[in-house]
Amino acid sequence: MAPSSPTRPLLIGLAITLLAVAVFSWYALSRIQGVRALQTHIIDRNRQDSLQLLRIQNNFHSLALAMRDMVEGAEPYPLESWKVQFDRIRYDLEDALNIEARITPVSRRPDQQKQFAVALLQFWNSTDQMFALARAGKQDQARALIRTSLESQQASLTSTVARLLVLNNETEDRAALEVQQVYDRIERRIYWFVLAVLITICVTSLYLIRANRLIFDRMAALADQRRTLARKLIRVQEDILHSISRELHDEFGQILTAVGAMLGRAGKNLPPDSTFRIELSEVREIAQSTLERLRTLSQALHPSILDDYGLEKAIESYVAQFAKQTGIIIGYEKYGTGPMVGSNEAIHVYRILQETLNNVVRHSKSSRAWVRLKITAHSLRLEVEDRGIGVPDDPSGGLGLIAMRERADILQGKLELQRPSEGGTMVILEMPLAQPAIV
Repeated sequence: MAPSSPTRPLLIGLAITLLAVAVFSWYALSRIQGVRALQTHIIDRNRQDSLQLLRIQNNFHSLALAMRDMVEGAEPYPLESWKVQFDRIRYDLEDALNIEARITPVSRRPDQQKQFAVALLQFWNSTDQMFALARAGKQDQARALIRTSLESQQASLTSTVARLLVLNNETEDRAALEVQQVYDRIERRIYWFVLAVLITICVTSLYLIRANRLIFDRMAALADQRRTLARKLIRVQEDILHSISRELHDEFGQILTAVGAMLGRAGKNLPPDSTFRIELSEVREIAQSTLERLRTLSQALHPSILDDYGLEKAIESYVAQFAKQTGIIIGYEKYGTGPMVGSNEAIHVYRILQETLNNVVRHSKSSRAWVRLKITAHSLRLEVEDRGIGVPDDPSGGLGLIAMRERADILQGKLELQRPSEGGTMVILEMPLAQPAIV
């Protein structure tokens, strides 16, 4: 009995799930509205302000390092040459302070902001005074001003920024705790709701998994049956072709050979100018021509060279014969050596080569082709390439290609169709080779 379609129960389960998700979303969004406002106005703003404070702190640290070098005199530069660096830091500080002023947390008192601005202004005034002394050539007085005034002012400003950072962190921790408490309350209220949604999803998924498993098991069984039937048909086809080829070569070939010999002996007993001898000679030529065609047909049905000399010789002989018959220029290349390919596998490789070259003649409209056989200790690779019209838009169709894929599957290999950059089509067969047993 074929499994019933899971569409209707699946649609019902999907509708229930979507409805539950919609209700859950409305409930959750209505409860976290305040959390979003709290996070936006306090936590996010606090973090942005802390980033600017860190930027300001880094600038003060750069000023401290510069003033230390100026006092020690380790660098061979006059003090006024440091003014460019001080101006750059001052510009960056002003930019950071302007941004920080716009996002100052609501928890900060206005007097803190004002005190910091006044202290910073005093620092820059002292800095301007120091550079004025340096320009006047009073290097020692300028260094003394740095030691007595600027360094202490810079330390005070750095300490103030550090306190503001601590204040921001404390405010952020309090806000985060409040947010966590809100989320905890929401979490406790929606646990049962989420559990109901999960149960609905699980029931729907289990039903879908069961239905899909039945369908895929049925498809796998049908695929196995099709594969088994295809292999049997190919095997029966090869057995029939082999049998017919043997009959044509052994029975009919021997008969035609005997007829030709008898006609030759009969003609020797007649006068050279006898009309009957001429007719016997014509009949003998017809018999010989029929014998040649019979042998060609026998080789096409099942090449005896494949059984006698193996796959490599059979491919080499077939490529030369095919080029001679069709007029297509075929380049044949062989690389490497490996274990002997068994007759059961060789016939499938040979048939794939036959079908591919026939497609070159029938479909590709190419005057050139290349056949490459690459054999290693573990694998065989056959490539057939042409410069024709290329791979069709739907390369999956066609009985010939289907048969080629079935044969590749029998060989436990894979068949690929590619479009080279130069144009045309390349058919690639790759298959593993069985290793010979060690005695």
